Amino acid sequence: MAATKTPDMTAMLKDMMGAFPVDTTSMEASFKTSAALNEKLSSVALSAVEKSTEISSAWTKDTVAKLAEMAKAKTEPADYAKAMTDFATVYSEAAAEHMAAFAEVAKKVQMETVELMMAAGKDMSDEATASMTKAADDVKAAAKKATTK
Repeated sequence: MAATKTPDMTAMLKDMMGAFPVDTTSMEASFKTSAALNEKLSSVALSAVEKSTEISSAWTKDTVAKLAEMAKAKTEPADYAKAMTDFATVYSEAAAEHMAAFAEVAKKVQMETVELMMAAGKDMSDEATASMTKAADDVKAAAKKATTK
């Protein structure tokens, strides 16, 4: 009985993978694009946090100042009611102003995010097209090389 030799699958796979080389430059470019996008998005978010904190701080300072005015001793009982009414009126106006400021921050964040995402989508589309074109060319060249052997 003749012994049969088992084919070396590792060598076959190695030869096959060697015939279709992988270019990692497109992956590196994609990673760099993604990292740049994340940096820009983080900048937008941190800027919004900073502005929101400033608005909150100003609102708190205004409120404390108005409360201090309201807490002063009055000579007539009716003056306490007037002070509370004045505080409520001023606080309501301040709340509307501060909420509008928060809305402006949110609107700016939304606009900047949309712009960044659209630019990133275009960049990624361009990179993907270039990568696919290069991959197709590499496969063609490898196939042609394999058929000429």
